Amino acid sequence: MITVTDKAKNRIDEILREERYDASYFVRVAVESGGCSGLTYKLDFDNEERAGDQTFEDKGVKIVLDIKSFLYLAGTKLDYSDGLTGKGFNFINPNASRTCACGESFSV
Repeated sequence: MITVTDKAKNRIDEILREERYDASYFVRVAVESGGCSGLTYKLDFDNEERAGDQTFEDKGVKIVLDIKSFLYLAGTKLDYSDGLTGKGFNFINPNASRTCACGESFSV
């Protein structure tokens, strides 16, 4: 399961309103090859589910990811930071054995 913090939920709701996405849109999360630690996180908004997608809902936020990404992200918490050290979504991933200094890539 993928969960979201209150800050992440609030920011997702803001983006959906600002971009005027209708109720069919959801958060798509994925893992891709790349970054200094080998794997990177990807977050986007989508409105088309694909065969094999895994779907979760937390705090009214629908999160969809492909099965490969789910294997890397099971148990992950999606957070949002708006602090001085940088704004953006953060993945608190219990499966990551190592992360890079910027927090944008990881390895298992």
